Amino acid sequence: MPAVIVVGAQWGDEGKGKIVDYLAEPARVVVRYAGGPNAGHTLVVGGEKLIVRLVPSGVLRPGKICVMAQGMVIDPSLLVAEIDELVARGHALDGRLFISDRAHLILPHHVLADGLRETSAGPGRAIGTTRRGIGPTYEDKSARRGVMTGMLRDLDGARAAVTATLEAWRPFFQARGADLPTVDSVMTLLRNVAPRIVPLLTDTSAYIDKHLREGDTVLFEGAQGTLLDIDHGTYPFVTSSSAVAGGACTGAGVGPRAISRIIGVSKAYVTRVGAGPFPTELDDHIGERIRTAGAEFGSVTGRPRRTGWLDLPGLRYAVRVNSLDSLILTKLDVLTGLDPLRVCVAYDTPDGRTEDLPLAWMGRRDAIRPVFENLPGWTRPIDDVRSFADLPDQARAYVRFIEEHVHVPCNMVSVGPGRDAIIAVPSP
Repeated sequence: MPAVIVVGAQWGDEGKGKIVDYLAEPARVVVRYAGGPNAGHTLVVGGEKLIVRLVPSGVLRPGKICVMAQGMVIDPSLLVAEIDELVARGHALDGRLFISDRAHLILPHHVLADGLRETSAGPGRAIGTTRRGIGPTYEDKSARRGVMTGMLRDLDGARAAVTATLEAWRPFFQARGADLPTVDSVMTLLRNVAPRIVPLLTDTSAYIDKHLREGDTVLFEGAQGTLLDIDHGTYPFVTSSSAVAGGACTGAGVGPRAISRIIGVSKAYVTRVGAGPFPTELDDHIGERIRTAGAEFGSVTGRPRRTGWLDLPGLRYAVRVNSLDSLILTKLDVLTGLDPLRVCVAYDTPDGRTEDLPLAWMGRRDAIRPVFENLPGWTRPIDDVRSFADLPDQARAYVRFIEEHVHVPCNMVSVGPGRDAIIAVPSP
C-alpha cells in the first residue's frame, strides 16, 4: 500500500505545491488533509501560473483523483470559485474531485471574527493570520458547534447548526461593536453553494482506504509547515491544525501503518509569514535580496515574507517529529551570488548551554543566539542545470552539508519555479 506524505519542514511556503505536482505523476490519488484557504500552493506548468488554495495540487495532472479530507476547513464560496477557475483554464474535474462530508465549513462570521481579532490585538499579540477564518472555524469544530459539509444535504438541519454557532459568537461581536451576520444571510449562502458541493461529498476515509487496498499510490499533501503546527510549532504563533505528518492520519482517516514514506520539503533558506520568533531572520539588504530573487510574497495575501539563513536545528526537529525519510530542497537557485552562505547549526541559550532547537526560548528574540557556520557560495546561474553533477562544486557541497547535519538524504533539489526545474540527487 504505497502511501506517501509530503510535509513542510519549516514555517510553510516551502514549495510543497510544486513538489506534490511533480510527485503526483506516478500517483493515482492526491489527498489534502489539513488547513484551509490560508495555504496557497503556487504551480507553474508550461509557463502558466496557477494558485490553488483548497483543491489538492495534483489537480493539474490529468486523470489524477483529488480528495479534500475531513481535516480541512473549507470556505464554500471560495471552493466554488476555485473549481470554476480550474475548469475555465482547461482542468476538468468531473469524476475526480471528492470532498469529505465531515470537513467543516468556514462561514462569513468566521472570516469577520478572524479579522476583528487581529485588528484588536494589542502590540505584539497579533498572530499575523491570513484573516480567512481558519482559526475561528477550528474553534467551532473543537467546541462541537461546527457546521460540516455533510449538513449541506439537509439545509433544515444546517439552519439549526448555523443558529447555534452564531449565538455562540454573539458576545464576541457585541464586545467589538461589530455586526453579526444573520442566520438568513448565511443560509442564503449555503443554499446557493449546496447544489455545487453536495454531489462531490463522500466518506473520503473509506474512499482512500479502497484505493490503498487496491494498491494505488496515494499522495498526502500537507499545508503550512512543521514549525506552524498547533502542537509542535512556535506556539502561539502557529496555525490551527496539525501540519506535521501525523496530521495526515487524523486528517485523512488512515492508520499510521498505511504510510510507507514521509518526505519533507525545505527551502535552501528560511521564510516566515506573519508574527512570531525567527532567530535566523535577515533584516538587511541580504534578506531583501533573497526576498526579491525568491519572489517571497504570500500567494494568498501578497504579504512580503520574512527571510533568513537556513536553520539546521529546525530541520533536525522536523526530521524527528515527522519521522522524515528524506528531504527535497527548493529554491537553491535563489542563493546564487551570495558569498559566504551562513547556516545556523545550533543555538546558544542564556544559561550557557548549546541546544538544537530550544523552542522554550523562542518567544524572546534576544534569549537565544544562533551559532553559524560559513560556507562558500557560487556565482554561476543554476536555473538551467538539470543534473546534480553539473551544479557548481559549492552548490553540491551545500546540499551535502545539509544531508550530513540533518541525518537524512536529500532526494531532489529545485532550481526554478517550472515543473521541469528539478534535479535528482544521487545517494552520496
